[in-house]
Amino acid sequence: MFNAPLKNARGLGSAKDGTHHWIVQRLTAVALIPLVIWFAYSVATQIGSDYTGVVQWIALPWNTVLLVSFLAAGFWHSALGVQVVIEDYVAGEFAKFTLLIASKLAHALLGLAAIISVLKISFGA
Repeated sequence: MFNAPLKNARGLGSAKDGTHHWIVQRLTAVALIPLVIWFAYSVATQIGSDYTGVVQWIALPWNTVLLVSFLAAGFWHSALGVQVVIEDYVAGEFAKFTLLIASKLAHALLGLAAIISVLKISFGA
């Protein structure tokens, strides 16, 4: 008897998560375009500044907001990209699961540390 491809694939299809992941990856990429331009320009203008000057620059409200936004979008975008690489190229379910957890944990901790550092500088703590 003939089995159609759809009949063979039933129950093995999409987990319905790929579209959301793809959209969020693109949104963070679009958000990073102006943020990276701002960041590159800002770093270039700080060349030659001393520590106090850079701290004062970070403490300016707009710079704090933009820097935290840059870090949050960057770490989130990176986490999504690394997840796709792990899912696509790591063989073995245990290794894949372990690397996904380690990657999420590392991105969350590093992103949080970076954002807290900026906020501490901004609020003078």
